[in-house]
Amino acid sequence: MSERLIQISIADQRLTLSAGGRLRACYPVSTARNGPGERRGSECTPRGWHRIRIKIGAGLPLGTVFVGRRPTGEIYGPELAARHPNRDWILTRILWLTGLELGHNRGGECDTLRRFIYIHGCPDSEPTGKPLSHGCIRMHNHDLLSLFEQVAAGDRVLIAE
Repeated sequence: MSERLIQISIADQRLTLSAGGRLRACYPVSTARNGPGERRGSECTPRGWHRIRIKIGAGLPLGTVFVGRRPTGEIYGPELAARHPNRDWILTRILWLTGLELGHNRGGECDTLRRFIYIHGCPDSEPTGKPLSHGCIRMHNHDLLSLFEQVAAGDRVLIAE
């Protein structure tokens, strides 16, 4: 089992990465505008123990736009943003999470994987440190690239209030 652990504090809007019991990195994030919660359709950030199910986007350019976990061929920029002002941008990389706690964040109406909850990039113009997402954990693109290179599928993730 990996010694790496990602901890996300909803209260502090912070993500920390530790390995071997030592802090390796700390980043500001944005969790759900609707607060914490596990129910499908709630647009809340699920709490509890998770794992990174899959890493998506390795080798793609900074600002790559994803829809349905697939790159669209677009690169985020002011012109694209102006054409799609209400789009919920998923950029650069995706760390797709799966819940580990049956009945809490795994299975039924509370399944993190089936809710498509990710750690993903967002426009750098979007604030972090404030809950503004639709349930996912959003990061600025350079921070996400740094995290993406330091973690692997299977690494544990704890999301706590």
